[in-house]
Amino acid sequence: MNLYHLRYFSVLAETENYTKAAKLLSITQPSLSNAIHSLEQEIKVKLFAKKGRNVYLTKSGKLFVTEVNKALTTLDHGISEVQKSNQHDTLIRIATLRTLSTQWLPNTVHDFLAANQRTQIHFEFSTDTGLSPDIIHGLRTEKYDICFCSKVDDQEDIDYFPIAEQELVVITPNNHPLAAKKEINLAETLPYKQITFSPRSGLYSIMRQLFAECGGHPISVYSIEEDQAVAGLVANNFGIAVVPNMTILKSMPIKIIPLTFPKWKRVFYMATLKQHYKTPAVKHFVDFIKEQN
Repeated sequence: MNLYHLRYFSVLAETENYTKAAKLLSITQPSLSNAIHSLEQEIKVKLFAKKGRNVYLTKSGKLFVTEVNKALTTLDHGISEVQKSNQHDTLIRIATLRTLSTQWLPNTVHDFLAANQRTQIHFEFSTDTGLSPDIIHGLRTEKYDICFCSKVDDQEDIDYFPIAEQELVVITPNNHPLAAKKEINLAETLPYKQITFSPRSGLYSIMRQLFAECGGHPISVYSIEEDQAVAGLVANNFGIAVVPNMTILKSMPIKIIPLTFPKWKRVFYMATLKQHYKTPAVKHFVDFIKEQN
C-alpha cells in the first residue's frame, strides 16, 4: 500500500474537496483522483461519495480514516524519534574538572573541530560538582560519554587514558614568610597554617601520604574539596596550601613555589566506559585524544 496514497486520503477526508486537498498536498487534482481511485481498488472499498462539487466519506471511509490517521501519527512519531536519535549521535557529552576546563579542554576541542570542519559534531560540557568521584558516577550512569578527571578507582568497567599532568607546588600569600623562597621542601610548611583537601577530594589521600613521608601533619585551618577554592583562600590570606600547578594560579595574587620533596605529579585521565556502545562521534573524539597524547 502506497504511503503517499494514505496521506492523500487523510487530507481529502479532512477537506472533503479535491481542489483544496490537491493544493494542500502540492499535487495536481488528477494525481489526487488517481491516487484515491488506486487506493479504493486496492482495498476493494468505496471510500468517498460525491456531493455536488465536494465529496464525503462513506461509512467504510469513516472507519478507515480513523485507523489511517492512527497509523500516520504512529509513523510520524517514529520518524521524529529517529531524527532525534540521529541528532544525538552527533552529540558528545563531556564532564571535566574545572582545572581542565579553562585551557586544556577548550584548546583540544577547538583543534578537533578545526580538523573535522565537515563533520556535524556538537559538544555538551559540564563540570558536575567539580569532583572526580561525582564525575565518574555520572559516567557510570551514562549521563556523560567522556570524562576528564582524576583516576577514582581500579574497577574494570572504566578505561582510563592519561591526557595531562601537573606537578605539586606550594602557594602562599605574597606577604607570607615563605614567599621569598625559590623552592621548598614539604617539611618546611609544617609550622604554618594550611588550607587542606577534604576527604571527598581525590587529592586527600595523596596529601596524607606525602606529609607522612615528611614525618608530620599540616596545621589545617580549613578543609576544602576543590583545588581552585583552596587557591582562593590562600589568595585571601587564610593560610598556605599544597596544590597542583594549575594555570589559574598565575592570575592570582599569590606566590607559587616549586616543591623539591617529595616529588609527585597529578595525572589527569580521559575516562570512558568499557564494553559500551560509542556513537561514531564519540569514538572519533576519543581516537583524536589518544592520537594527540
